[in-house]
Amino acid sequence: MFPMLTEFLNSGQQTIRAARYIGQGFMITLSHANRLPVTIQYPYEKLITSERFRGRIHFEFDKCIACEVCVRVCPIDLPVVDWKFETDIRKKRLLNYSIDFGICIFCGNCVEYCPTNCLSMTEEYELSTYDRHELNYNQIALGRLPVSIMDDYTIRTISSNSPQIKNV
Repeated sequence: MFPMLTEFLNSGQQTIRAARYIGQGFMITLSHANRLPVTIQYPYEKLITSERFRGRIHFEFDKCIACEVCVRVCPIDLPVVDWKFETDIRKKRLLNYSIDFGICIFCGNCVEYCPTNCLSMTEEYELSTYDRHELNYNQIALGRLPVSIMDDYTIRTISSNSPQIKNV
């Protein structure tokens, strides 16, 4: 009789605890219901990305030694490195380097493991086109640095910790 009574009390406490958790979740849902939406006018207003944001990859052709470490560490073997072996100086000469951002998962392994630091991540996140083949960047397109959001006078920047965003 005594074990049955304690089991009944434990199930009652568990029921009360479960009801409390459901009530807390419902209160959070209701607190979000009376907030006003914040609309960002995209081309003219942009969020400032965090310092650790990983955007498009920037490539410096002069620093690359065609070691192909970036290809080996990429989970999908994405970078294409074309090189020619120069027999007189016994070194590789880089001919072409390209990355298809339509396939890239932006993991950053190529940047982390590059021994010469010829690869880096930029803050550019606008990689949208109507044709998927335009996202295949060669060494010339990869070498262009994007205009910083902070330096572009046509764009109003919105910080992620501004009061407008906190109300969302």
